[in-house]
Amino acid sequence: MPAPSITITSEFSGSVVAKGATDDLSASLLKHAGFQQIDDWYGRRHRLPTTIPIADKVAIATHAAEMLRAARYSVDLAPSLDTARMSTPAHPLGPYAAGAELLQITDRIRAAENGPDLRRAVEHLLHPEHGALERVREALEAAGEQINGLDNEAYALADRFDTASEFVISAQSELVDSDAELRQVGKVQQPPVATRAPSARLADPAGVALATSPAAAKAKVSPAHGDEAAHPSAGRMPAAHPWSAAVIPPPAAPPMTGRR
Repeated sequence: MPAPSITITSEFSGSVVAKGATDDLSASLLKHAGFQQIDDWYGRRHRLPTTIPIADKVAIATHAAEMLRAARYSVDLAPSLDTARMSTPAHPLGPYAAGAELLQITDRIRAAENGPDLRRAVEHLLHPEHGALERVREALEAAGEQINGLDNEAYALADRFDTASEFVISAQSELVDSDAELRQVGKVQQPPVATRAPSARLADPAGVALATSPAAAKAKVSPAHGDEAAHPSAGRMPAAHPWSAAVIPPPAAPPMTGRR
């Protein structure tokens, strides 16, 4: 007689329930894993306490399924409760973990939204002790040394690795001072202040409004000849002619009327 099928699922409330364990062996296996047995008018079923953390619920459900399958029970375990299916997925680049790490750095550089984000992402490349360039330089240098140690005749190949490590050193030297410049990336540059000669202090607006125009001032200083002739009293007193003193005689002396 085939063993009954048992289903272990997670309900919307978050509780983990096992259904179908109607015989004593499957029930004892579930209770041994940590399930609590419930017998009511819905029938026999097993449930994990709701106070158990989610990670523990997954571990208990997976362990219970393994024991039931070992006892030749057919078990339908929800994927969310199966630790085998929840394990870390395979790396996208397979065994090339270092290349995958560099790919993540590249993605962070491309996703930088401002200067500080870009500088922090580039630092993973350029850090003098722990940066990716330094690790690549060490790996190339070590490869050259190992080649020399394994085969004395392969010195030409070892030299090529040494040359490649020197190229990395050149790249590091080229970018050694780039951190200070990266700090300025994305910052708003203030426009240079234009240098100009000091200007005269602006006059008061009321004074400017009441000031006499240059044309009017010139008219007051140098009036037209016709205006001076038409209105002699409006200006200064006309100058006396040089011959006026000679034409007008002085007043006569009074007659002498004294007694002898």
